[in-house]
Amino acid sequence: MESKKFLLQEKDIPTAWYNVVADMPRKPRPLLNPVTKEPMKAEDLFPLFSEEVSRQEFNDTDRWIEIPDEVRDMYRIWRPTPLVRARGLEKALDTPAHIYFKNESVSPVGSHKLNSAIPQAYYCKKQGVTNITTETGAGQWGAALSLAARHFGLELAVYMVKVSYHQKPYRRSIMQTYGAEVIASPSMSTKAGRKIITENPHYQGSLGTAISEAVELAMATPNCKYTLGSVLNHVALHQTVIGLEAEKQMEMAGEYPDVVIGCFGGGSNFSGVTFPFMRHNLAGERSTRFIAAEPASCPKLTRGVLQYDFGDEAGYTPLIPMYTLGHNFAPANIHAGGLRYHGAGAVVSQLREDGFIEAVDIPQLETFAAATLFARSEGIIPAPESSHAIATAIREAQKAKEEGTSKVILFNLSGHGLIDMASYDSYIAGDLQNYEVTDEMVQANIASLDKII
Repeated sequence: MESKKFLLQEKDIPTAWYNVVADMPRKPRPLLNPVTKEPMKAEDLFPLFSEEVSRQEFNDTDRWIEIPDEVRDMYRIWRPTPLVRARGLEKALDTPAHIYFKNESVSPVGSHKLNSAIPQAYYCKKQGVTNITTETGAGQWGAALSLAARHFGLELAVYMVKVSYHQKPYRRSIMQTYGAEVIASPSMSTKAGRKIITENPHYQGSLGTAISEAVELAMATPNCKYTLGSVLNHVALHQTVIGLEAEKQMEMAGEYPDVVIGCFGGGSNFSGVTFPFMRHNLAGERSTRFIAAEPASCPKLTRGVLQYDFGDEAGYTPLIPMYTLGHNFAPANIHAGGLRYHGAGAVVSQLREDGFIEAVDIPQLETFAAATLFARSEGIIPAPESSHAIATAIREAQKAKEEGTSKVILFNLSGHGLIDMASYDSYIAGDLQNYEVTDEMVQANIASLDKII
């Protein structure tokens, strides 16, 4: 009988994260101070982030960064995660392609987000921090950080994008079960939130807005730090446990991926599954393709510009060199709430500019069609975010059929959709729609970016 799953042992959990920046031929442009516009150093982030992740953010020389024993021990709760051959999906597509997925949905909170939540909470606790803040879109990051904060005895406040706060009430319940305070964003609890509500009382929020509120609260609260679920380099670093495990598992399967795919919001799960494989491309040893799958309603990698921009709506964060639609871009209220972010991380943006990464944008209805086919053929109901990767994998498998080639496809199943069933209800009832972003909308929104620098 041919293997369906490829499983590692706890001893195989990586002992170090892979830092792709050390191997990049061109390093990302530096973060800039939002006031002085001067390049920042690690110490400049100490007031906002824990000192250790601040140092990791600026580390561009160390290829491997050791995972603390306390973090690795907590990883053992669910890691290593399975690599699965999607034989059912292959059969449904009648494709010669071999499709594999890394199943990150088996974590206690149902997504990959714990991979970074645990070290970020650990470093805050080790530093003596008592309170942390964050934002969350679909609630996966908020749920993960809530569990990590509880484990290390930290108090947590989560600003949850308002549309997701109402669309996904059970994710809110998960956070509250772990002991976090959850606030719908924009809220009246911060200056940034009050300003946005005053200007647009019916605004349903964005990740940029929620970040502004979380950053403001962190800076105003004694012994409090902000934690981030995507975009920045240290988050991508922590997620590389995904790809490092997948490398070993693909070797067990006797194959190597021709293409690696991840859904894309700010870049955390995409970076996690791709960067370990990408190091072989950077060394000239392989020619694997890497595809970022983003929503057609928030197409920063496919239709945005590479420019310095704020990571949040109010302009509190450092200026990041990113592919962006503009920090005040208001994405449509799609159900893949974790992908409704205006920009891409600096590392991914540089790799995209240098041709190491491809990007596609997928309409909402195509993602749900792909999710439904995957659920019926593989038995797992995927998160709406992950379904962008599935839809892209299906496109690649169909190309393989047309070309008569047996390419090897790997994608990251970043989370399950068991708490997203309201969105599936809407899809089944025919109530979902695609959202178009016109060139005029994009150009109008990015026109103001030149004023930032």
